[in-house]
Amino acid sequence: MERVAISACLLGEICRYDGTSNKNEALLHALEGKELIGFCPEDFAFGTPRPTMDLVQSSAGVRAISNKTGEDLSYPVIAYAEDFFKKHPDIDLFIGKDRSPSCGVCSAKCYDEKKMLLSTGATGLMALEAKKRGIKAVDAEVYLSNIKG
Repeated sequence: MERVAISACLLGEICRYDGTSNKNEALLHALEGKELIGFCPEDFAFGTPRPTMDLVQSSAGVRAISNKTGEDLSYPVIAYAEDFFKKHPDIDLFIGKDRSPSCGVCSAKCYDEKKMLLSTGATGLMALEAKKRGIKAVDAEVYLSNIKG
C-alpha cells in the first residue's frame, strides 16, 4: 500500500495558524486506498493558533521568520521534519499544503530581509527535507490537477 505523508490541515485537523483547517474532500477522495500519515511541524512546535511566518532568504540561507517577532523559527520545523522522516522511512509520496512556509513544495513565498518578494515558487522547510530524502513531493493543488487533467 502506498504511504503518503500529508499536511494534517488537509485531513481536517485544526492546526492552521488561525485555528482552522484546510480539509480537502476532493483530495481525500483521490487518496482513498492509500495509507495517509498526517504531519504539522508548525502545530507541533508552536501550537495553534500562532503568529504567521514567512520564508526569508538571508546570509544563513532560507529561514522561517516570525512575522510578529522577527525570530528565526526554522530550527523546530527542521528538527520536526528530520524526526518525522526518521520515524517514517518508507514514505512513498509527500503532499504539502500549497503556499505553506513549512509544507509548500513549489508554491511558498520567499522574501529578502527587507520583505521584498523574491519568489512565489519556493519550497517550505519540511517539504525541502522530503525532497532531500528523494521522496516524491507535490503540492495538494498540483496533485489534484494532475489527477483531473
